[in-house]
Amino acid sequence: MGRVLTLDDVRLDGRTVLVRVDINSPLDPVTNVFLDDTRIRRILPTLNRLSKSKVVLLVHQSRPGKKDFTSTLGHSRELGRLLGRNVRWIEDIHGEVALKAIETMEDGDIIMLDNVRMDEQEVSVKGDFDALSETTLVQNLAGVADAFVNDAFACAHRSSASIVGFTHLLPCIAGDLMGHELAKLREALENPVRPAIAVLGGIKVDDSVIVADNMLRKGICDHVWVTGGVANLFLELAGIELGSINHEFLKNELGDSWDDTVMMATRLLADFPECILMPSDVAANVEGNRVDLSLSQLPIEAPIFDLGITSIRALSKAIKTAGTIILNGPAGVFELPDFALGTVEMLNACAETDGYAVIGGGHTATLVSQRGLMDRMGHVSTGGGACLELLAGRVLPGVDSLEKSAAQFEMSIQNPLEHQ
Repeated sequence: MGRVLTLDDVRLDGRTVLVRVDINSPLDPVTNVFLDDTRIRRILPTLNRLSKSKVVLLVHQSRPGKKDFTSTLGHSRELGRLLGRNVRWIEDIHGEVALKAIETMEDGDIIMLDNVRMDEQEVSVKGDFDALSETTLVQNLAGVADAFVNDAFACAHRSSASIVGFTHLLPCIAGDLMGHELAKLREALENPVRPAIAVLGGIKVDDSVIVADNMLRKGICDHVWVTGGVANLFLELAGIELGSINHEFLKNELGDSWDDTVMMATRLLADFPECILMPSDVAANVEGNRVDLSLSQLPIEAPIFDLGITSIRALSKAIKTAGTIILNGPAGVFELPDFALGTVEMLNACAETDGYAVIGGGHTATLVSQRGLMDRMGHVSTGGGACLELLAGRVLPGVDSLEKSAAQFEMSIQNPLEHQ
């Protein structure tokens, strides 16, 4: 990763600062009450460091078409409660109401604009950094600001106007959360303590196979343990018949990516036969009951919902004896109590290990939070998709934007704002 500007490199007191954050949170479908405020809490350090600036928050909640796609009024109230400061909400994004509110701010003020994804340009305009910089959204906001702080690691894999549109218009600076995420993930990827293992599960099977490919071919990890839907695919490719119901579920989940994923996974099995560790037993949902089965008892015409007991014990032991653990995705259908055992024991092992455990975002991170294990992990990422993309070795547009902006404003590194 190249150089990015951080809050240590700049003086933003008295400046008007656009701050892009990701506080997209799970909401109760009836009351819209926050079910988990982890992402809001994680941006507090950056906002506290900007206490003498005029802070304009760019945020989103969900996306158009989803049930939890709402205004951000509730987010401003929740943030204000957690921050202990007034957060004024503006029912606008970059129109006259928003611009007037920004121009009348005083040092120490915080305003939150409405859901940025309610702006058509944010969700529909695609292209490079220059094309996105020409959107009205970016042009209007850049005209009333001195700097842009990106603290939305969970959106770093998105090439959208509010993430990368300010690259060449304003000094773009990594917030504390963004910097923390990159440093912690870099630690696991670039200098892992051995033995290093990856534990990949869930139903994003295509993404997990790409992550496994990157980690094994670059020597980042010594072994990949597969769980969940990822394990089902590798078992099938290793010649284990799972049953038509499990095969069809995999094919439907992978859809158009089936052929490419199977090809990559097949090559991995051929090139790294000793490095990919698959379950020796599984748990199937037979008419609502957990039934543990050895591989020799397959196929079965019931959905496989978890690792079997023997596999859970083996994985737990591997985690507890590893120097570095990179974990992404649940081991099974943890939402059902009878099939949560694999996921729960896997996370318990991560909490108990002396190794450095990095937990990917998404559902896994939410479960860590719900079980009160957050402080016992090496690092729990706030970014599901962004974390996966980084683990897969891909360039994150949000990080690329920060690097390009840093290079542009390098001439006055002690205070890039003076270079404008």
